[in-house]
Amino acid sequence: MTDRPIPQPPAGFDDLFRRRYVPYADADIVGTLAAPDPSLIHRVHLIAQPEPGLVTVCESEEWWRFLPGGRLEAYEDAETAARRELLEEAGVAPTSEPSFFFSHIATSRLDRPYLPHVPHPVYWWTYALCSVRVVGAPTSPVGGERITAVHHMWVPDAITWLAADDTDSAHGEVLRLAATLGLA
Repeated sequence: MTDRPIPQPPAGFDDLFRRRYVPYADADIVGTLAAPDPSLIHRVHLIAQPEPGLVTVCESEEWWRFLPGGRLEAYEDAETAARRELLEEAGVAPTSEPSFFFSHIATSRLDRPYLPHVPHPVYWWTYALCSVRVVGAPTSPVGGERITAVHHMWVPDAITWLAADDTDSAHGEVLRLAATLGLA
């Protein structure tokens, strides 16, 4: 983690940065552009770019639409989890290190972590950009997301496509943020 100044959110992203409750995690979250503390990262999602202007997005059998990524396993750091999740969910491999740019800081309402290796009560869901190359179909291991489609879309189309998922609009908004910041 660096001691760089924390940038202010750009206009038009109030919902992404506001404090709110997330029922499935039983946690309160708030958005930040601060650099994540590696020891507190619990989830990482990637704006994976197979070429400039394109982004990789996934769809699951539950019809969820999302940026590839997920939780860190007990033995992983964020970079290792990013590599694994990209292969499992999107069939792509990173060709650059992830560049973290946005996070949701989550504060659990649970009295203990839901998994022993998860930081508690505060943990970070972080987002990063990286270049990737397509290596095949998603590996979709048992117990993981059951991926039904992987798309490589132009950024504006991906923002619209992700926003159509009414279960969680965060990924579309995070991609829109990256585009607004000139990152994607």
